[in-house]
Amino acid sequence: MALVGLDWARRGRLSGGGVVATVMSNLGLERKLKGEGLTLERTKVGDRYVMERMRQGGFNIGGEQSGHIILHDHATTGDGLMAALQVLAVLVQSGKPMSELARQFDPVPQRLENVRYTAGKPLEAATVKAAIADAEAALNGSGRLLVRPSGTEKLIRVMAEGDDAGLVKRVVSDVAAAVKAAG
Repeated sequence: MALVGLDWARRGRLSGGGVVATVMSNLGLERKLKGEGLTLERTKVGDRYVMERMRQGGFNIGGEQSGHIILHDHATTGDGLMAALQVLAVLVQSGKPMSELARQFDPVPQRLENVRYTAGKPLEAATVKAAIADAEAALNGSGRLLVRPSGTEKLIRVMAEGDDAGLVKRVVSDVAAAVKAAG
């Protein structure tokens, strides 16, 4: 998304002033786009939410961290072949090797832990809410925390990212432990 989005922005083809991605997309992508004067619009996980926001905001590039990329100028769903062709087009037009183009930004350390639960609503527990508040305070603007239920399984997904890998690991572990105890 970064490679094609930044290329399209340079050539005046990018619509909406940025890219649409899910809440799971790395903070490094957001920082890179911001540094280029572009936005990263975040949505719930799922192509349907990405496409919905793309339509609302007039965006023509969006996708998920999993690799689904929607190029709305060409299709309304993720299409790996189409995305690959756009990457190849950037490669050919730039004249640079892919090894030079592949890393458009430095991803920040990110950690995801899936916590299975069997009963109740663990995210409503006071201990979980307190662990989340403590984690957000610890990150203190140098990263972000995302705690969300899976849409398909009895799992709570605990994800954090930030500049300090040790802190990211600790806050995910702390919140995951609270969720386990509550669920």
